[in-house]
Amino acid sequence: MNAAVMAHPGRGRLTVGRVVRSLVVNPGALIGAIILTALVVGAIFAPVLTPFDYYATDTGPRLSPPTTANLLGTDLHGRDIFTRVLYGGRFSLSVGIATVLFAAILGSLFGIFIGFTGGRVDALGSRIIDVMFGFPSIVLSILIVAVLGVGLVNVVIAVGIAEIPYFARVVRGAVLGAKEQLFVEASRALGAGDLRIMLRHILPNIFPTMIVLATLNLGGAILSTASLSFLGLGAQPPTPEWGTMLSSGREFMRYNPAVMVFPGLALFLAVMSVNLLGDRLRQILDPRAAD
Repeated sequence: MNAAVMAHPGRGRLTVGRVVRSLVVNPGALIGAIILTALVVGAIFAPVLTPFDYYATDTGPRLSPPTTANLLGTDLHGRDIFTRVLYGGRFSLSVGIATVLFAAILGSLFGIFIGFTGGRVDALGSRIIDVMFGFPSIVLSILIVAVLGVGLVNVVIAVGIAEIPYFARVVRGAVLGAKEQLFVEASRALGAGDLRIMLRHILPNIFPTMIVLATLNLGGAILSTASLSFLGLGAQPPTPEWGTMLSSGREFMRYNPAVMVFPGLALFLAVMSVNLLGDRLRQILDPRAAD
C-alpha cells in the first residue's frame, strides 16, 4: 500500500489532499501550520529578511531594546537579536527534525523486527525497551552526551537514542495487529520471506502510525535539544541556537529582557505549532480517534 494513501475502516481512503484539507479546516491545526510555516520561511530566507550577519557584533548599542534599526534589540555584544532568532531556527528546527528521523528510523525498525519475529526475541526486545523507559529521557540524553562529548551532532544522537523506545513500543504494538491480517497470510502463501513481508507489507500499513508519532515527538525533540544547549551540552556560543541564546542571555535579562524573551518565544511557538499539527494528524490518521 502506498504511504500517501492510507485506508481506514469506515472512513474510505485518505489521500494526502484530504489530509491537507482536514488540517486546513481545523482552527488549531491551521494556526499551527501558519506559525510553523512562518518560522521555517524566516529561517530559510533569513539573509533576505535581515541585513545583518548573525555573528556580526556592534550592529547597535549593546543590550539595546527594540528599535527601528534592531527590531528585537541587541545582546551583550551588540548582535541583532532578530537576526539571531531567524538564523536560530535553522539550527533548532533542523536539529529537532534530525533527532526525530534518527529515533523514528531506528526505533521503528527495532519495533517491526521484534513485533514480527515474536517469541523470545519479542520478550527480550520488550525488556530492553522497558529498561530504557526506566531512565527519564533528559537524564539518558545527558548521560549519552557526557560519553560522546558536547556538540549538536552528539545531541542529535543522544536525544534520538532516548526517543527510540517510544517509537519501538508503539510500532511493535501496531505490528502485532498488522501481522495477523489476511494479507500477511496471502504473502506467505505466495512465497514471500519474512524480510519482504516486513518491508513491503507491514511497514506501509503502519506508516500512518509512524507519521503521527514522529509529529507528536517533534515538539519534544526540539525542546530537549534546546534544553541540552541551554545546559551547555549542545550548540556552543556564538552559534545562534535558541537554547544557547537563552543560556547566554539569562544573566542580562534585567538589563534587556529581549535577550531571553524572543528566543524563548520562538521556541514556544515552534513546539506549540508542532503539537497542534500532531494532535490533528492523530485525529485524522488514527482510526480509533474521534473526528
